[in-house]
Amino acid sequence: MPARKPAGARPEKPCPICGKPAVAASRPFCSERCRDVDLNRWLSGSYVIPVSKTDGEDAE
Repeated sequence: MPARKPAGARPEKPCPICGKPAVAASRPFCSERCRDVDLNRWLSGSYVIPVSKTDGEDAE
């Protein structure tokens, strides 16, 4: 019989890079490799946070 999770426990999410099950040591990733891939994407500018200008902002 499969082990039951306690009530209110969050469901396990897959690794955001490859989709494999996450492991506690590298959560939310499945491995150090996927963790490093994600870090590289942030540092290289592959991930960006969109910003929209409003009328009150200074133009630079």
